[in-house]
Amino acid sequence: MKTSELEGPALDWAVSKCEGVEWEQGDLDAGEYGPGFMPTTNWSQGGPIIEREVITLIHPRWDGWTAHKYDDRIEDESYTVDGPTPLIAAMRCYVASVLGDTVEIPEELQLKNKLYEVL
Repeated sequence: MKTSELEGPALDWAVSKCEGVEWEQGDLDAGEYGPGFMPTTNWSQGGPIIEREVITLIHPRWDGWTAHKYDDRIEDESYTVDGPTPLIAAMRCYVASVLGDTVEIPEELQLKNKLYEVL
């Protein structure tokens, strides 16, 4: 999937891969997934990542946020990703900087991501 389109459980899963957090499969239909790691909705989890990774958040328009990260490991490399909330934009940006523009996520999370987008 495109990193710029990840949301919900799929994005939380991708961030967990970047952070080395063990992912425990739960009952996705009941909303149980992961080890309580939801940095896309929990500022106490996503906030430290934003601070550590020096991700800049901008609210340039009424319908969303833009996150930007400069990668000092690679000359002139930077990442800019949009999202509907500051945490979603920032976590997409973080995942893009670590895993790239596309991410292979488990099939059950792809389906859950599509349902999440509809809601």
